[in-house]
Amino acid sequence: MADIAKQKKQEEYQKYVKQVTPTHNLFLNMCKAFVTGGAICTLGQFILNWCERIGMKEETAGNWCALWLVLISVVLTGLNLYQKLAKFGGAGTLVPITGFANSVASPAIEYKKEGQVFGIGCKIFTIAGPVILYGIFTSWLLGAIYLVLKLTKVL
Repeated sequence: MADIAKQKKQEEYQKYVKQVTPTHNLFLNMCKAFVTGGAICTLGQFILNWCERIGMKEETAGNWCALWLVLISVVLTGLNLYQKLAKFGGAGTLVPITGFANSVASPAIEYKKEGQVFGIGCKIFTIAGPVILYGIFTSWLLGAIYLVLKLTKVL
């Protein structure tokens, strides 16, 4: 008798979970991500072309393009608009440099009320920190391997 009641409760729970779990259209989500990421990259290309058109060298124009994209991302994050864009565009907003800027700015804004040191200082790299850490560590490790291979005349 207890097993039947337990099974019925489990079935009711499964119905409830199915009812409240949102369904996603994979193709639509991929299209949204493609359009959103493409729009961000198009904006970046526009900034790059504009900088080159006003006389900047290619490298300098690239630096200014990255700077403007990060600035726009941080301002949109501060205005709580980047999160809405990310909700619509999904991974399309995460891949470009703007997604990285958002991942650094979001915790800083969120923990601002806890103070400069224990809030912003401690929490600013909660999301981006591991990316920076493992990126630097991996580049160091690969550089060390390359150096050893160069010194042993393998390369």
